[in-house]
Amino acid sequence: MRARGYSPLTSCFTGFTWLTLGSILGLAILIGLVRGTPLPSWVRSLHVHATLIGGVAQILLGGLLLLVAPPESKTNLGSNSRPFTFWALNGGVIGMLVGFWLHHDLVVGIAGFAVIAGFLSIIRGIWIHARPAWNSSFGPSWYYALFFFGLVGGSICGALLAFGFFPEHRGYVRLAHIHLVVLGFVTLILVDMMHRILPTVWSTTLAHPRLVRFTTIFLAIGMVALIGGFMNSSVPVEMIAGAVLFVSVGLLIGNLFGTWLSSSHTGSAASDHLLVSTFFLLFTVLLGILIGANNLSSPPVLPYGTLHLVAYTHMAFVGFIMNATMGACSHLLPSALAAHRVVGHKKRILYCDQLTTIMNRGRSIQVATLSLGTMGIGILATLTWNVPLSSIYIHTTMWTCFILLLTSFLLFAIKLTTMVAKQPEPLASAHHESNSTANPG
Repeated sequence: MRARGYSPLTSCFTGFTWLTLGSILGLAILIGLVRGTPLPSWVRSLHVHATLIGGVAQILLGGLLLLVAPPESKTNLGSNSRPFTFWALNGGVIGMLVGFWLHHDLVVGIAGFAVIAGFLSIIRGIWIHARPAWNSSFGPSWYYALFFFGLVGGSICGALLAFGFFPEHRGYVRLAHIHLVVLGFVTLILVDMMHRILPTVWSTTLAHPRLVRFTTIFLAIGMVALIGGFMNSSVPVEMIAGAVLFVSVGLLIGNLFGTWLSSSHTGSAASDHLLVSTFFLLFTVLLGILIGANNLSSPPVLPYGTLHLVAYTHMAFVGFIMNATMGACSHLLPSALAAHRVVGHKKRILYCDQLTTIMNRGRSIQVATLSLGTMGIGILATLTWNVPLSSIYIHTTMWTCFILLLTSFLLFAIKLTTMVAKQPEPLASAHHESNSTANPG
């Protein structure tokens, strides 16, 4: 089936376009911060919302729809092919960015509700198609409901901020807006995708399937407790929640790593990105606990400034979220494109293998540059405790991070473009079929 106006593939490719634009803005913000010429605060709003809402959220929703209703199945995706969904979501993102640029909160709020309408349209399709899987350990309804609540609830909090509601509690509403989306939606959905995608990539089953239930329950409890700690400004609660999250992520890594060891698969771009992302998630949780411990003393043992906050958040945003998103796309997009372009099962498998080969090219460089660039931001922040921003060490590290991260993005973008341009080979297939017909024996 070829979707009209909107489809999971449209969602993924449009999301990657937003992700690229937002990431370029992010690199520009980092350069300005280190050089002592920070860009206006509204540019940071453009970067965050283009990357997370237009990019990551749209890719993850499209990817989840591909998982619960694969294109090669007979499931009808027509309800998710309406142009309204595409234009509500992407037109809303554009409206939000224009509102931030013009400092017009009313425009941001109205555009935010357009985005929410687009989200709800996609969620409705996912909810319908995921129902058959709710009885399995991978897709219980409460887990789906939780991360959909995180996305919609966090987005509503953002719209209320734009309309000026609850001015006396603006800081708390902002915390809820950020963490419901990032923790309640993005992190939970990526963990669900890891449990689904990696066994398929490795052609095996999870080493400990029953462990999935404990992982997701602890993860959900930790997320809710952490958001509650932020809302109440309670560092001890935040640290306890961080400990619960640390245990949950440890169970995740142990299960996935054990599955990898028991499989005979040599690896792929999808599995490399997804496995590396889990270690960044664990490292981010550990850093969060240490930051909480640092804040218990007054003054803090170690000074904590803007650049340190940037380094910490981007361990999660780039190291975890970007790695995991690239990994999910590396697996889902080849099979989705093959299903949309090829009818026959055997031809589809052959074509999918060709597309997967394209995505696996240079995967070591792609994963290494993204991961090293992310760790470089952490090194950059650490250096500021000992040397001034004008130091040659700071600027060398900054430009090294820039080159590494840009290399990974460009390599991934080139492979996506090559994969989309790669068409099935109908002539060769027709010739093969004619030979088979002429020689039935």
